Amino acid sequence: MPSLHFPSRNALRLGMAACALVAVAACSDNNVSGLPTIDLNLSRVAGFEPLKAALVAARRENNGGFNLDMWAAVVDRNGLVVAVVFTGATATDQWPGSRVIAAQKANTANAFSLPHLALSTANLYAASQPGGTLFGLQEANPTNDEVAYGGDAADYGTPRDYMVGKRIGGTNVFGGGLALYDAHGKLVGGLGVSGDASCADHNIAWKMRYNLGLDHVPAGVADKQASTDPGDDNIIYDITNGVSASGFGHPECSADATSIGKALPKTNPIGH
Repeated sequence: MPSLHFPSRNALRLGMAACALVAVAACSDNNVSGLPTIDLNLSRVAGFEPLKAALVAARRENNGGFNLDMWAAVVDRNGLVVAVVFTGATATDQWPGSRVIAAQKANTANAFSLPHLALSTANLYAASQPGGTLFGLQEANPTNDEVAYGGDAADYGTPRDYMVGKRIGGTNVFGGGLALYDAHGKLVGGLGVSGDASCADHNIAWKMRYNLGLDHVPAGVADKQASTDPGDDNIIYDITNGVSASGFGHPECSADATSIGKALPKTNPIGH
């Protein structure tokens, strides 16, 4: 396999600007009558080509999973799908079922985050289990099956993906979904990644968001070092005998994934 070069975070940001008009055109071509127009500000920074470059770069790193090809999706603040991408040579080089899961995670992270508080899908795991404070959440906001599976399967993961410009819905409560905050701290949508163990999905999503420069997280339930520390939305590994100490914990997948995940705020710091 030939060696590949992946752009730095700054290079990715420059690429996003270069792809802006292409991204807007792609979104406009897929708009559905009667639905709000996709947030063009988000499509300019998280359009198809920048999103794919960010996913490929993140997937190439050690993430503690099975080193599988991946899907990623982005929704805007209105829940409209902005782009769907994958890392393999074809759409079947990664789990076909993970295309919809990635979109569900993007929708969930957007739907349950606020301008002042980010919640990752990993943060929702423990709370949504029996006895948790959000039990039943995973049954909320059902996926729009027509949007998820409509159109030509040959277009899945391309700028013509049937999901683009439509509301996918869905709720997913394990790792891989993150809210997106721009450089001004504005909540602009959600990112979802799927295709590996859920802990690796989270690690890849975090690195993707870092690459995209959409990680200006205001506060979260994780990594609070003091009462005045706003924290972030990193995955929390604090489940013992089925009980999460924080109420927002996530199961461990592997020692490697746990180590990488815990280190994310240092290796890929959020842009407060």
